[in-house]
Amino acid sequence: MITIAKVIATAALLLAAGRPIHAETTTQFLPIKNEPAPKLVVDQPLAGPLASRAVAIIPYRTENFRILPIFGASASDVSPRAGHLHVSIDEQPWRWADAGGTGAIVLTALPSGEHRVLIEMATPEHEVLGGKVVKFTVPAINSAHH
Repeated sequence: MITIAKVIATAALLLAAGRPIHAETTTQFLPIKNEPAPKLVVDQPLAGPLASRAVAIIPYRTENFRILPIFGASASDVSPRAGHLHVSIDEQPWRWADAGGTGAIVLTALPSGEHRVLIEMATPEHEVLGGKVVKFTVPAINSAHH
């Protein structure tokens, strides 16, 4: 039996994904037995923007996991899995959640020097499923050219 919470969560997912709400499309959100594990792939920041403007554009992609702006217990029962990213910089005690699914984390105004960015996949209830660390150096930018 489908609960109201599951129906609402499914409708929210469909709207967030830009899909029309039809009965035949909701089947893609039913639990799948033996669903493959989610995977996060993170690349190094793009060299051009990092060197010329001190902007770290860190490309990422997920497998068996979709980045959507959904939160709460009822959203954890959908399939394929959905959630958001937790991002932290230089082991600071604060972090933020990225639920936009843009395929890139963009960091600006980082001081020159070494940096460490932790990107983690998290369920709608903030349970971390895995993560990757990206280490890079922001070069000193000659301010006379900007």
